[in-house]
Amino acid sequence: MIKKFLSSNESSIKKITKDNKYVTVTLNNKFKENSVDDRFWIYCKGCKDHVFKKDIEENLNVCPKCNTHYKLKARDRVDLLIDKDSFKEFEFDLSIQDPLKFPDYIEKINSYKEKTNEEEGIICGLGTINNIRTVLCVMNPDFMMGSMGSIVGDKITYSIEYAADNNLPIIICTASGGARMQEGMISLMQMAKTSQALSKLEDKNLPYITILTDPTTGGVTASFAMLGDIILSEPNTLIGFAGPRVIEQTINQKLPKGFQTAEFLLEHGFIDIIVNRKNMKEMIFNILSLH
Repeated sequence: MIKKFLSSNESSIKKITKDNKYVTVTLNNKFKENSVDDRFWIYCKGCKDHVFKKDIEENLNVCPKCNTHYKLKARDRVDLLIDKDSFKEFEFDLSIQDPLKFPDYIEKINSYKEKTNEEEGIICGLGTINNIRTVLCVMNPDFMMGSMGSIVGDKITYSIEYAADNNLPIIICTASGGARMQEGMISLMQMAKTSQALSKLEDKNLPYITILTDPTTGGVTASFAMLGDIILSEPNTLIGFAGPRVIEQTINQKLPKGFQTAEFLLEHGFIDIIVNRKNMKEMIFNILSLH
């Protein structure tokens, strides 16, 4: 039964092997996400084509056909940017805040800890980028969409202050749904706290670089994400504060197509440069070398 279905709905595509030879691969024409074939293939949202999953994974989670950048795990991003075996994560003794006694909040946090093997929605530490000592913070979209609660705010603030006290540059990679609603006003106060901490870097003329990755939204965009001395972004990153529908309802105007993409923001001067993932470390090294 399965054999008959596949044979009547398959087509051939060409795949390049490592020795630059073409091989023919059959693919189910009815393939879509969540089909039986998604163990091996991805239906790319960029080029609308079938792409071998291993090819994307080996290309830093970037489609080799159209350069669409897919989500990269936080630990993988640390490894991408920091020299091998040089990253020393900061140790924190922080306990979760539940000021609103939000239903099932603590249980949800614990489930994310177990699922991701991380303590919170950001990884912070000290490492080197081509031997330049740098403080690095990487937000983790797999942990409650990288939302910013009190602990995330504390860890970012500590990292900024550490950089200022030790005359080091700092890089923050953002990927967040914004402030964490389960902590109410306390989560919103992290916007002011992190922004104020950045003034210490400015006083010492220390470079602060932000790398915006998909998605960067809400209170994170409205605070430290857009305060970098140099703001970099990966291609086709969603960057914004509120959603398009909310904005349209507020201003009663039709929004331009793609206005919350990195490409649109670059064109209108909100970010400085769009950098492919594979070139990000070299770009940061060049920037830090100038300072």
